[in-house]
Amino acid sequence: MSDAAASRMPPAQASATGAQPSLDELRAEALAWGRRPRAFGTLYVAEHMVRAMRAYGWTILVGGLGQPVLYLLGLAVGLAALIDAPISDGGIEVSYLVFVAPALLMTAALQVGAEEFSYPVIAGFKWRRYFYGFSASALTPGQIAGGVVLGAAARMAFVVSAYYAFLWVFQAVPDPATGWLMIPIGVLAGLAFGVPYMAYSASITEDKGQIALVQRFVFMPMFLFSGTFYPLATLPLWLQWIGWVSPLWHATELGRMASYDKPAEPVMVAVHLAYLLLLTVGALVIARRIFRRRLGE
Repeated sequence: MSDAAASRMPPAQASATGAQPSLDELRAEALAWGRRPRAFGTLYVAEHMVRAMRAYGWTILVGGLGQPVLYLLGLAVGLAALIDAPISDGGIEVSYLVFVAPALLMTAALQVGAEEFSYPVIAGFKWRRYFYGFSASALTPGQIAGGVVLGAAARMAFVVSAYYAFLWVFQAVPDPATGWLMIPIGVLAGLAFGVPYMAYSASITEDKGQIALVQRFVFMPMFLFSGTFYPLATLPLWLQWIGWVSPLWHATELGRMASYDKPAEPVMVAVHLAYLLLLTVGALVIARRIFRRRLGE
């Protein structure tokens, strides 16, 4: 084989035939190999995060399928049996189970966000440090942050889909034609809570119990005072603000509109959606900056 023919071969093939590739050819091959991660890096990170979930996959399965059964049995057979009067919400009277069902679905999505965007993010920077391994490749910090979000969103989609299926079986979705919209709303709710949580977790350099404090003094008050078990308007005004700033309340309101056609002005629908999107996108911008700072780019 002539030198001219060998020079036109790809470096890998040229090496197999004994010809030495030039520096320009090696550089072109390296750029070609790096081009794909640059283009699909977010998906690669998301794939890794989903595969890593297999280590605790049984807890995801049990939590995603068992938790809704326990909640719905407790409410449908227990608490709802003590509440004879229907709940009046927006001028529509519905059973107590139908009223709380959208809130429980949204809470399940937020719980996933609390799990996926807390300790796993700290582990990526501090304990297992796999984010630094990602960063040593062609992946950018922004792609790493986006991949973490996308991987968590995949788990949220599974959990809220399973929850919706159980709600439908328990006849807690009066209008299935629009009730299925609770699934994407639930994923958006989980991200609206989880992505700001990720930004905060990424900023933690020393674990001093901050995550436990978030669970006790952010997640629990939000769960209790966001109109989950009773209309928000029944709370005193000095507690209602918790619901107003809570992504859980905004998502629950949207879920109730989809589930049993709760009346709502288009302006309020836009406000609920805009607030959830603002939390998600705004926090992602901040999180990407924190990832870049900590990964040294």
